[in-house]
Amino acid sequence: MSLNDQSKAREYIHQQICMNYIELQTWFQQLTKKLAYPIYSSYDIRDSGYKVTNVDANIYPAGFNNICPTDKESAVDIFKKYINVHYSFQVKNILLVTEEHTKNAYYLENVGTIADLLEQGGFNVRLAFPRDLSETLTLESVTGRKLQFGSGYENSAWVKDFKPDLVINNNDFSLPIEEWGQQVTLPMNPPRELGWYQRKKSRYFKNYNQLASEFSEIIKVDPFLLRVETEEFTEFDITSDVSRDHLADQVDIFLKNLQVKYKAEKINQTPFCFVKNNSGTYGLGVIRVSSAQEIKGWTYNARKKMKAAKGGKDIEQVIIQEGIPSIIKSETASAEPVIYMIGCELAGGFLRTHAEKSSTESLNSPGAIYKKLCVTDLNDDRQKCPQENVYGWSAKLGLLAIGLEAQDMNIKYNRYTNAACGSI
Repeated sequence: MSLNDQSKAREYIHQQICMNYIELQTWFQQLTKKLAYPIYSSYDIRDSGYKVTNVDANIYPAGFNNICPTDKESAVDIFKKYINVHYSFQVKNILLVTEEHTKNAYYLENVGTIADLLEQGGFNVRLAFPRDLSETLTLESVTGRKLQFGSGYENSAWVKDFKPDLVINNNDFSLPIEEWGQQVTLPMNPPRELGWYQRKKSRYFKNYNQLASEFSEIIKVDPFLLRVETEEFTEFDITSDVSRDHLADQVDIFLKNLQVKYKAEKINQTPFCFVKNNSGTYGLGVIRVSSAQEIKGWTYNARKKMKAAKGGKDIEQVIIQEGIPSIIKSETASAEPVIYMIGCELAGGFLRTHAEKSSTESLNSPGAIYKKLCVTDLNDDRQKCPQENVYGWSAKLGLLAIGLEAQDMNIKYNRYTNAACGSI
């Protein structure tokens, strides 16, 4: 591709996908048949004009309330299809185990939305926390929806009376919550073992980049257009000058290598990167870095930001990841697409926007606003939907990467039946 065409990477990738669609579909189906993949997931996508790539993946998504309204309508049948295909026994009652964000009314709206979608598909849903509760709690979402939660322990009256067939987790398990996990005998999806207490971004992106290269070979494009360069730094200690110096040295080499690559690709972009908690979630433990000197000169506030993750857990490992500026705008605000999947199918989307952040900063922070992006538009005419098509395939690569990640970690889905994705 010429420099001129590099600003149109998305359209170029889109056309190559459409031209090689049958072969791509076969490849995707063959991989999904071999892998177990979670009931839902979400992916942050960055489109810089010269590449489109996945920069984060969540196995326990917390924003179903933000997806496009028409996508919500189709999500009902996709949920039902996933459960019927992957569980050979009859599933009627579902225990939805959530985060304990009792004061986060927006998260509670997400929980209510998931429950609604499942109930519209004919399932009964009961909400629970992964801890012992002496009595139920009634909480209110941001729209005034009343939600009742009980204990998620199988010997509790809340569970015994309900007789669930399946546990669906919407808790990201930044902490292992072992006591609860060890007493669960019911099939769980996603498995607790895929929680952030042992999941690593470095493992996910290793698999993602491998898949992006395979995908690129099929559609006959340069893998640079879809990969995100990522390295692991395993001995992170924010209180240690030696550790920070070693991190700074690795960042310096990383940025210089990016500069060489950008020059070869005729990309007029000054490299930058993000240092991210290797087991991070909710946008915590993320700092943008443009030089090694920035790390050596981190202020008290910067060090505080990289000291602890969700639940007060110390950050012990980080990744260094290529920074991808976003060319996407919503009015004047910087934006990035977020794609939701149910199983192996695209289920929804939205644009995350932030008026106070630049195109090179993380937009997953307080003050973000969500705008419409509908993946169901692909059902009308794929050829006319380059954004949804390319962003959707980045999400599908992410799903496959999660499947490989679980395989690498030897994590099993209890009573789950593997099946090729029948509709992509």
